[in-house]
Amino acid sequence: MILRSFLVLLFSAFFSLSGYAQQQLFIPMDASQTNHLKAYGIIFNNLQDGNSSQWLLNYKGGAFMTNYSDELMRKARLRNVKAKVISNQEAAQIINKIEQPDANTAVIKLDKAPKIAVYTPKQALPWDDAVTLALNYAEVEYDKVWDPEVLNGKLSEYDWLHLHHEDFTGQYGKFWVSSRNQPWYIQQVRKMEGMAKELGFDKVSNEKKAVAAKIKEYVGNGGFMFSMCSGTDTFDIALAAQGVDIAPTQFDGDPMDPNAQQKLDYDNTLAFTDFTISKDPAEYEHADIDVPVQLNEVDKSLDFFTLFNFSAKWDPVPTMLTQNHVSSIKGFYGQTTAFQKDKVKESVVILGESPGRNMVKYIHGNYGKGTFTFYAGHDPEDYTHRVNDPPTDLSLHPSSPGYRLILNNILFPAAKKKKRKT
Repeated sequence: MILRSFLVLLFSAFFSLSGYAQQQLFIPMDASQTNHLKAYGIIFNNLQDGNSSQWLLNYKGGAFMTNYSDELMRKARLRNVKAKVISNQEAAQIINKIEQPDANTAVIKLDKAPKIAVYTPKQALPWDDAVTLALNYAEVEYDKVWDPEVLNGKLSEYDWLHLHHEDFTGQYGKFWVSSRNQPWYIQQVRKMEGMAKELGFDKVSNEKKAVAAKIKEYVGNGGFMFSMCSGTDTFDIALAAQGVDIAPTQFDGDPMDPNAQQKLDYDNTLAFTDFTISKDPAEYEHADIDVPVQLNEVDKSLDFFTLFNFSAKWDPVPTMLTQNHVSSIKGFYGQTTAFQKDKVKESVVILGESPGRNMVKYIHGNYGKGTFTFYAGHDPEDYTHRVNDPPTDLSLHPSSPGYRLILNNILFPAAKKKKRKT
């Protein structure tokens, strides 16, 4: 009798475990999702734990599916992420539906979490960074790197790099007129000049251009690079101005090259071409890449940009980068608010733009073995974020479409396109 009872318990446990093995955790990313941003963190951490996942492009807003575990479900509940347990049979039916030839959907396998670095200064600055806010809120791990690490080759240890809102031209964000007497600006200049000297450069503008060149090398060797706001256009300007002094006296102590504009090399840039640099130290612009929009030019309620709809099966990369539960996203400002469409290279893929306004907001391209993605604007949930404004509380915006675009990029390096059946 005791032996029989033991065998019943043993078989019950076996079938219970088998049942769990036959289950999947389905995380919808359409409007029904309760916390889109933390859902990315759930999947990212699951990859870190050695588990693969599936990204269902254009299905339920870019849903995720992975093997069920009690721990994974517990994390989803604690983070208010909507998740559903489904059988392997149900999962197979979903996959079959997605793989229908006439459906603009695709299955992407996510294999390994990328190692992430954020290029950001050691000292605190009077503004925050949307990407680090997103990573922290989604509970995604990352390391911080700065100029010494970049120039010493440390980027080779990372798969994905984000550029903080840095001015790679060495002009300190062109805050000279508005903030040159502010303690934070004075401290920034002092620290940057000291670091440049320690690294063997005569001035900050030359040191920053060397950093930009090193980051470009990282991308060419297979790195995934993402940037927002002024970290986008100043990066390309610095690449075009290698060996050319484009900084006025107020920033580096000597006059800029009078022929600087003519000496720019657009073949050296990643995303932009035929731009004209600003020679005025008092102008809060680096070049005519940025769209100089006035706050009263358009009604805030009408300011939006639209994501392009790509073929999930034939163009999986731009499709991944544009996964969202809406196709139109509200606009937001920054030192670089949007890109002039005619300054974007033809080889670059436009992911999102403002209809009828010549304003490109979101772009992607390839360089060497790697890729770059530029996203204009400062904070997707703060329309006119300014210096010394408090950081955005993402717990108030858990389903932000604008922030979702940032987090699409952290999963992109983990993706492998599933081979299509012939």
